[in-house]
Amino acid sequence: MTDVKTYLDPAEEKMEMAVAYLEESLAHIRAGKANPKILDGIRVDYYGSMAPLSNVANISVPDARTITITPWEKSMFKVIEKAIINSELGIMPENNGEIIRLSIPPLTEDRRKALVKQSKAEAEQAKVSVRNARRDAIEGLKKAIKLGMPEDVEKDAENNAQKLHDKYLKKIDDLFAAKEKEILTV
Repeated sequence: MTDVKTYLDPAEEKMEMAVAYLEESLAHIRAGKANPKILDGIRVDYYGSMAPLSNVANISVPDARTITITPWEKSMFKVIEKAIINSELGIMPENNGEIIRLSIPPLTEDRRKALVKQSKAEAEQAKVSVRNARRDAIEGLKKAIKLGMPEDVEKDAENNAQKLHDKYLKKIDDLFAAKEKEILTV
């Protein structure tokens, strides 16, 4: 006879990973405030290999609308500037020879709505992953009945899978609500 945990533990792990992925992807959505995470996807040519921007420069946020980038080597100024211009950020860097400054412009109403829509799509994707994990666990439990698991144990395990599902969907909804509020706050 198989144990209920062999079906519920992997399902909970998948649900946890879906929430973690959502947190990560929401962090990359610009919400009008300066956030160094928006630079995570930018890679620069560093002596022949593509390196993340954070590996070749110090990134800081002195105020709510500015990100400063201090390259560790003078030769990296042009390379970093070019990488930022060619990225999908849509922000023009200002270089004074000492630091590169990115001024984050305030979001327009249309852009805010588009970002909320993008966030909602990310949240929906995470919900689908959670639902799939629940479905996989329940299918495994149904097969376990054929292997000798008592039906009442299987029903209890199904209820536990549903409780896990509900818990993680609430986490996803909370994350989305917080991001939506952050984006819509002017």
